[in-house]
Formats: sequence, structure tokens, C-alpha cells
Amino acid sequence: MLTLVAFLVALGILVTVHEYGHFQVARWCNVKVLRFSLGFGKPIFRRRFGADQTEFVISVLPLGGYVKMLDEHELPAGGLSETELSRAFNRQSVWKRIAIVAAGPVANLLLAIFLYWLLFMQGVPGMKPLLGEIPVATPAAQAELRQHDLITAIEGKAVTSWTDVRWILMQESIKAPAVTIQVQDEAQQKRTVTLGLDSLDKEDIESDFLEKLGLKPYRLPMPARIGDVMPDSAAEKGGLKPGDEVLTVNDQSIHEWEQFVTLVREHPGQPLALRVSREGRGVEVVVTPDNVDDNGVKTGRIGAAFQVDDAIMEKMMVVVNYGPWQSMRKAIDKTWETSVFSLRMLGRMVTGEASWKGVSGPVTIASYAGQSAHSGWKSFVGFLALISISLGILNLLPVPVLDGGHLLYYTIEILKGSPVSEAIMDVGQRIGLAILALLFAVAFYNDITRFITG
Repeated sequence: MLTLVAFLVALGILVTVHEYGHFQVARWCNVKVLRFSLGFGKPIFRRRFGADQTEFVISVLPLGGYVKMLDEHELPAGGLSETELSRAFNRQSVWKRIAIVAAGPVANLLLAIFLYWLLFMQGVPGMKPLLGEIPVATPAAQAELRQHDLITAIEGKAVTSWTDVRWILMQESIKAPAVTIQVQDEAQQKRTVTLGLDSLDKEDIESDFLEKLGLKPYRLPMPARIGDVMPDSAAEKGGLKPGDEVLTVNDQSIHEWEQFVTLVREHPGQPLALRVSREGRGVEVVVTPDNVDDNGVKTGRIGAAFQVDDAIMEKMMVVVNYGPWQSMRKAIDKTWETSVFSLRMLGRMVTGEASWKGVSGPVTIASYAGQSAHSGWKSFVGFLALISISLGILNLLPVPVLDGGHLLYYTIEILKGSPVSEAIMDVGQRIGLAILALLFAVAFYNDITRFITG
């Protein structure tokens, strides 16, 4: 239920902001707006507002929206006065039309900046990028990184958490075969190493590529005590409850959380007999880990998190707060970096250098919405900002049907001095629809694959 509510809330916010961008700039340009619709299909709410009596509609299918403006091409001849026709969208200068069409995607990008600004102002918690045991024969080992090294910067960019490390390495992996990393050891000595990234392939970006590089977070020993149990998860179905401490798995003694996680991962789809301590008494349960496809490797997952020990977490956590102006600068930088990264990844998908498995459909997006909402408001706001950027960038692509396709037509109109012909626009419309249909087919295929494989 939370997943559905979170998905609808996220979609409602993103679509409303996008369409409001078109609507508001159209009003500034004195274009008459006939309808502002959230959703498609049969209206479940409609009301007229304002001097223009614009019809505001909420429809039954909440999968998008649109703003309908006055256009003389859609009116019978002689239906309106010349004064009224002067407010038609098609009568506006090309620059006004560009402003109105671009306003939707720009509104999504501005929303992302605002949401990131809120997060940076509030402070986003993260795990300190302290290295755990370095596996042999990995790029990290070859770079002579050592356990207890604290990563302080990558390519000159300061990092404060593992989230920063993952994000910067993800960006650099599509630009360069290696990166420079600044670390600080236990004796507070600083040094710079070069970490190779050329061992990563196009599938790795979808999995935990940090582990392939040999960058494993340092983990203080923690008891295998259950803290959070996801609804409808294998853990909940098996009878695990928050506060349970796992004592044995298949008669094997469990001493810490990582040991328990390893056993779960090694037994996808296989029943595990657990003995747990619950409120001072022993309880036996059987949990069957879900069979999850992690980049082609079957792994077990039960949908439970460890119980947080405040004393331990305080040592490993970091929360960085910024002032209003610094937060705004970081929010703009984050939005810009994410936009550029999205375009680069799309380009690599087109050229075959990156996997199309990264394209997500509504099922996966709804799942992420639910997970982020379950994790707290900051996670949900971060998810909302990311999807808002994706929506803005997608709509700016020069594909007919999308806002970017119309911007392409208007750019051609500026260059040739006359509008693009109806015939060419009709062909472009068909091509655009075909491209979108292919994209949606890939997205739904990925959704179904993820659903089947867990």
C-alpha cells in the first residue's frame, strides 16, 4: 500500500510541476490556456478558474498530464475574433513558443534543485568512507589501498560518505580508465593513489561495482539482531520480528551480522532453519531467502535490516550540514552533474557501451518510490529529485512527440526562416512515437525481468 501511495504522490508532484511550467509561462506570454489536465482518460474532477475560464481536470489514469492551449489549427474557420486569435499558441513568435515548451522540463530541473537544497540544508547522513579488508587481486589491492584507509577525495573532489564515493566513481567510470584517490591512514598520514577502473564492464554499473573494485566498507562487529522487517518480505513471511537476535542458522552458530548476511546470500530459494532469541526465550523459525538476480548472479535476500546500535553507528556515521547559499550551490552542482551523467549514460546505451538494463519502467519506479518512502522522508525527497531530473532530461531529448522534438522544430524554423512543414512534422511524429514505443517496451521488459528474477 505504501508503495502505491508513494508512487502516486511522486508522479502527481512531478507531473503537476512539469505541466505548471508550461501553464505559467503560457500565461506570461498571454496565450490562452483551455485546459490543465493531470492524468488521461475519463475526468474524475473538473472545474473552471480564472478570467480565461481554464478547465482544471484530474483524470482517471495518473500516468502523465497535458496543457491544452488555444490553437487556430484546431478551430473551425471564423470561430473566433482576431483579438482572440492573437492569443493562440501558433500565433506567437518562435521565441515565445520555445519558452513555453521548454518551461516544463526546466520546471522539473528547478524542482530538483529545490529538493536537493532542502536536503543539503537539513543534512544528509551517510557512512564514512572507511575501507575494510581489501581483497587480493582487485584494483584496490593493486592501488595499494589498505584496511582502515579513509577516502577523503577522488579526482580532487572532496568526499564525506560512501554515497559520495559511489557517485563520483560512477561518473568517472564513463570518462576515464583510472582515477586518483586521496586517503588518510590510521596515523593521519595522507597519500594519493591511482585506482584503475578499466576492469568494469557495461553490466557492472547496475550492480555493486565498488565490491568488484575491492572497495569494501569497514564494518564494526555487530550482533545479528533484526531491526527492520520489510512488509511482505521473506523475513516477515518466515516469522522474523524486530528485536530478534539470530543465534544459529542450520545449526551453525552466528556471531555477527555480516556472517548472517553471507549465509543468506549463499542460499537463494533454500529454506534456512533459524534459532533466534526473542524477549529472552529461544524461538525457531524457517526463512526462505528470495532468489534475486544481482547482475546475473543468483543471491539470497530476506528483506530485513540490522538493529542499529547508536554507539556503533555514531562512530561510523557522518552528517554534513550546509548553510543556505552553500546548499544552493551544491544543489545546482548536483542537478547539473546528474543531468550530464544521465545524458552520457544514454549516449553509451545508444552506442552499446552501456547496458539497456538500466532503463526502468513504472513497476521498478514504483518499487523504488516505496522503498525510499519506507526509509524516511529524506530518502523519498532524494528519490523525487532524481526522478524529476530524469523526467526533465527525457523531455528535452530532440525526439518528436517530446518537448525536445518541438524545440528541434522551432530551432529549424529559426535557421530556415519558416516553420517546418506539416508533412515533415507528421513523419517526425510517427518516428517519435516509434522511438517512445521501443523505449517503453524495453522498460516494461526490464520490469518484468526484475519481477520474475526477484
